[in-house]
Amino acid sequence: MDLKEFYERGAEYFLPNLSIDMVIIGYRDHELKCLLLQIGDKWLLPGGHIAIDESVIDAVKRILRGRTGLQETHMKFLSIFGDKNRQFSEEYKEFFEKSGLPWDKDYWLNNRFVTLSYYSLVNIENTHPIVGQFDEAFDWFNIDDLPNMWMDHKSIIKEARNRLKGDILHEQVTYNLLANHFTMPELHQLHQTILEKKLDRSRFQKKMLSSGMFERLPKRQNESPGSNPYQYRLKSENP
Repeated sequence: MDLKEFYERGAEYFLPNLSIDMVIIGYRDHELKCLLLQIGDKWLLPGGHIAIDESVIDAVKRILRGRTGLQETHMKFLSIFGDKNRQFSEEYKEFFEKSGLPWDKDYWLNNRFVTLSYYSLVNIENTHPIVGQFDEAFDWFNIDDLPNMWMDHKSIIKEARNRLKGDILHEQVTYNLLANHFTMPELHQLHQTILEKKLDRSRFQKKMLSSGMFERLPKRQNESPGSNPYQYRLKSENP
């Protein structure tokens, strides 16, 4: 479907007034990162719409696959955002005029949209983001230092940031942000970054190992002198 058909007839193909927004979180240089797309002078979350003959989960998987290149990855429902004034008519109008496209205030995209938001944890090094039909660029931003963004997208990211803090206290999901093989010091530092506080290293490691989720591998060989910590991986991972 080309852009013209999408603008003019999209309501025939997608569920009306409903969208999906994805908070795709990565980790690099001891910072949590968030994948954002640029339209004009503002940034926004990767997202999309739900086809009339498509389930919500299939739409989420399609959007994640299209934006990260990952076939299977972590994802979790976050929340519903549906302020009574939630529409992006001014942003779309600016995009159309800048792109030299005909603008019509009656386009379906100008309607109010309720969005289903999800968050996903990914290893940045395994992702292959691409520029889509609408956006002009993509980049990974520090989740605590975001650029100028569309309407409530910054609030959605803040919600995901807080949810992740709570979720890791009850379930082991943070390994999705690391390479397949990682050390306990790396996992420890990651948790400190997410929780924004110091954690006792010995107690943390005992807790992680007592979960029974991780398999110990040979020590990592460092070129520089110093301790060489053991590497770990999920027990379910194939060698």
